[in-house]
Amino acid sequence: MAKLQLSIAMGDYDRNRALYDGAVQIDGVDPAYMLLNPEEMFFRAFRFQDFDVSELSFSSYLVKHAAGNCPYIAIPVFLSRAFRHTSIYVRKDRIKAPADLKGKRIGIPEYQLTANVWARAILQDDYGISPADVTWVRGGIDQPGRPEKIKLRLPDEVRMIDAPADTTISDMLDRGEIDGFMAPRAPFGAARSNPDIGWLFDDPVAVAKDYYRRTGIFPIMHVLGVRKTLAEQHPWLPGALFKAFEQSKAAALEKLSDTSATKVTLPFVEEQLKSARDTLGDNYWAYGVPDSLKTLEAFTRHHHQQGLSSRHVPVQELFHPSTYETYKI
Repeated sequence: MAKLQLSIAMGDYDRNRALYDGAVQIDGVDPAYMLLNPEEMFFRAFRFQDFDVSELSFSSYLVKHAAGNCPYIAIPVFLSRAFRHTSIYVRKDRIKAPADLKGKRIGIPEYQLTANVWARAILQDDYGISPADVTWVRGGIDQPGRPEKIKLRLPDEVRMIDAPADTTISDMLDRGEIDGFMAPRAPFGAARSNPDIGWLFDDPVAVAKDYYRRTGIFPIMHVLGVRKTLAEQHPWLPGALFKAFEQSKAAALEKLSDTSATKVTLPFVEEQLKSARDTLGDNYWAYGVPDSLKTLEAFTRHHHQQGLSSRHVPVQELFHPSTYETYKI
């Protein structure tokens, strides 16, 4: 039987490396890998369905899945996870604590970005700041005029305005025209060196560790998606993809644990790895539903409460049915 030829878009991460260097094969598949940044992948996947298999924004996927018009079905391969306490930047000369954000203006590149869903959830659950308590100013981080990838119908009480067409939210933050900035990337340009701009949380690692100990949540940013038409034609494919991506992640973690020569161009990797395992457990970057159930339930709840998904989607409906359980020996 000839192998299925598929285009696969994903990020250039250590957990994917064994796939694109050929050390791990996808059963029955002849892949053409494209290593792209998230903005390009998501734009092309959701606007034009350019890829057979693609890393997807979890939030964008949930918006379209809840509405019944998503061309992809997700697989519980969580290619990006991050504690989003570092996603909130503020003018430190006027914002001293989360409570100070009430009534202020926060710049965002897109309202529905997964990082922003999680950051708003943190502000609401832990500090009592609801999405309606601020004014959201939408604009590009480094280029003016960034649009939302998908159309949204936000609750009436949520106030969102567009940044001026000739400027960015990074420049607005630098000039003091907005009070905060929420995004998966840091501000660009002069804002990066402005001494009055910094993280809302002075020690975001400590705050994130406390958050995990209290909630058991390690936020999921991205999922893997396969075209629904392909999954229907080849019911074995979602399981084959899940298996291969899991094997690739395992290979990356094995290399990361080999401290004879660090695999990452960063000091203190061994110490950080120990800290992650001490806090989150050995299986700290879990794929699959069972080990991430609390995180998935929290995200679907907040996503709906923030007015992004048209209905509260149960976790049992998020992924292809064949990927909720795997075989054991």
